[in-house]
Amino acid sequence: MNEKILLIDDHTLFRAGLRDLLTRRKIEVVAAVGSGSEGLKIAQAEDLDVVLLDMRMPEMDGISVLKKLKEAQPKLPVAMLTTSSEEKDLVGALRNGAQGYLLKDMDPDDLVVALQDIMLGKTVVAPDLATVLASAVQAESQPKKEKEDPFAVLTPREFEILKLLAEGQSNKVIARNLGISDGTVKLHVKAILRKLNISSRITAAVMAVEHGVKKTPKTMPPKREV
Repeated sequence: MNEKILLIDDHTLFRAGLRDLLTRRKIEVVAAVGSGSEGLKIAQAEDLDVVLLDMRMPEMDGISVLKKLKEAQPKLPVAMLTTSSEEKDLVGALRNGAQGYLLKDMDPDDLVVALQDIMLGKTVVAPDLATVLASAVQAESQPKKEKEDPFAVLTPREFEILKLLAEGQSNKVIARNLGISDGTVKLHVKAILRKLNISSRITAAVMAVEHGVKKTPKTMPPKREV
């Protein structure tokens, strides 16, 4: 094997250990550096077969380095080598072009096989993360449910009154604006509170504002209902 690998990881002992491990398996580690900026310079200067990249690093994290590597050399295989088994990290890496997502506690022989597969053009995810990846794929494949409208249970008149409540109008003002009696407004407000399962008109007003209910445009008072 004559593969040339660049290792980017901010942990000195881990870099030294992995470099030794790969060298003993006849894999050439061109460089093992501790920062993303160093790694980017070497990646531009060397003819590499794959980059092994840590996820958590100071100054420039793994995803940021991955994006820059892919912008400069889209065909260069990059594999994340990390301790993170979080779904967001796995999905983020794959979405940004990583050909591998490997864990640092992998068996050395499994790591070598994974590197070979990645250099052959395959996308490799650590076996321990198969369920995490499956969960992420399943979640993305399901159609997103539209947000339920909490005010769908209200009649047009009740919704109209809710908008006026959100403006801070009293029952008397609402009655005058809508051309109906105070008693009718009170009945509508009671119905609104009951349907929304809340206990006060203030809560109803806050709820309306939180859900983006628009104010009622200023118009001339309509004729009083008979």
